[in-house]
Amino acid sequence: MEVNIWMVVITLAIAAGAYFAGSRLSRKDADSIVKQAEELATKVIDDARRESETITKEAELKAKDAAIQAKEEHDREMKEKKKDLQNLEKRLQQKEENLDKKMALFDQKEMDILSKEQAFIAKEQLFAQREVELKQAVDVQRKKLETISGMSAAEAKKELMDAMENEAKHDAAKRIKVIEEEARETADKKAKEVISLAIQRYAGEYVAEKTVSVVPLPSDEMKGRIIGREGRNIRALEAATGIDLIIDDTPEAVILSGFNPVRREVARLSLEKLIADGRIHPGRIEEVVSKATEEVELSIKEAGEQAAFDLGVHGIHPEVLKLIGRLKYRTSYTQNVYQHSLEVAFICGIMAAELGINVKQAKRAGLLHDLGKAVDHEVEGSHAVIGADLARKYGESPKIVHAIMAHHEDEKPATVLAVLVQAADALSGARPGARREMMETYVKRLEDLERIATSFPGVGLSYAIQAGREIRVMVASEQVTDEQSVVMARDIAKKIEAEMTYPGQIKVNVIRETRAVEYAR
Repeated sequence: MEVNIWMVVITLAIAAGAYFAGSRLSRKDADSIVKQAEELATKVIDDARRESETITKEAELKAKDAAIQAKEEHDREMKEKKKDLQNLEKRLQQKEENLDKKMALFDQKEMDILSKEQAFIAKEQLFAQREVELKQAVDVQRKKLETISGMSAAEAKKELMDAMENEAKHDAAKRIKVIEEEARETADKKAKEVISLAIQRYAGEYVAEKTVSVVPLPSDEMKGRIIGREGRNIRALEAATGIDLIIDDTPEAVILSGFNPVRREVARLSLEKLIADGRIHPGRIEEVVSKATEEVELSIKEAGEQAAFDLGVHGIHPEVLKLIGRLKYRTSYTQNVYQHSLEVAFICGIMAAELGINVKQAKRAGLLHDLGKAVDHEVEGSHAVIGADLARKYGESPKIVHAIMAHHEDEKPATVLAVLVQAADALSGARPGARREMMETYVKRLEDLERIATSFPGVGLSYAIQAGREIRVMVASEQVTDEQSVVMARDIAKKIEAEMTYPGQIKVNVIRETRAVEYAR
């Protein structure tokens, strides 16, 4: 349309020029040109008017379509909201009905409690009346006995206490003699139990693994070189190692993040080599990562050989040594499995020496007991069963295989060696600080301890202390005697053993005290 307008303008200009240039064109020719220009202008204007009307109609149609779509969208949203409101109303109505039912149940229970309370009050009054009658009858009988025996109550009481004291001394003497004889017979056994208990305090080191490693940089300029042009270097490094590189505002440092500690170690070594070398490009990265992988595999092998050397255990298959070395990069509840295996081996050797059995065999079983954890993410089944299969495959003796299989009750322990491995594994994992517990499990164990203790009659208060390794129970002195408190401590311990699962042992401490209070005025 703009072209037509310009054509009209040009035509009119030509016509005007022709009109005023009368010397060159005749009046008639000029009028003809002007007339043609006017006709063309009229036609262009009509075309423009029709085109504008068409555009206006199209705009109106589009606006109507948009309005219809908006209305449909609004109606759909209103329907959904109405449906949600209806569902919410139904839930509220259901909750209201449930609340009405509960209120009715509470009213009924309150009436039952009131009726029981009235019955208890009546029984209490009856008991008080009978207690008065019984006291009067006891006084009458006491007076009759004093008349018959010719002794007062105080004299009779003194004579009875003297007789009981003599009898108690006699019984105590006999009991002391029996205890001494039993002590002589079981002294050796008790001494070994004490030694085994002391092993729990063995403070071996452990490593709390992380999911990140930090690589220091000589300067922040190195970050750009690590990233590379359009990020090609960092992509090549992440693809080769399987570890995420985090390059942020941390000054002169790059963070390596990944859950696989072996890959993270390969990435750390590779990045350190690249930084030291200075040549960082995809081809060089693949070469350095390959060399770092070989170095890590070599360090894994050396770690297995070092463990066997430190324990004095020889003749272990090289593949088994590699698996032991891989445990250096494996954790269980934040406890490093490699250090845990060494610790179990040392504890097994100590207990075997005390019990007079083969020390080297015990150390060997302790070192290999968690062998399955090196491959348990690659093989289905319990790590104890996997470890036993690997040990059998690489020529370990049936006793060692059985000890590995039985250390988590996948098989019933049938030898002293199996029991030693099981005990040493529990001691290493249960000592304070060795493993990190979930907060929910820890709190639940404390609550269960206090619940079990307070379930006994006569218990006033109970406190779980020492991270759940001791429970202190306060009993009411007027309800529980000294003898009953001893029995109660044993019963609480038995109930804890029956109802709870816990590492190590729990000390039950029942406390009974009598307080006499008087005021001097």
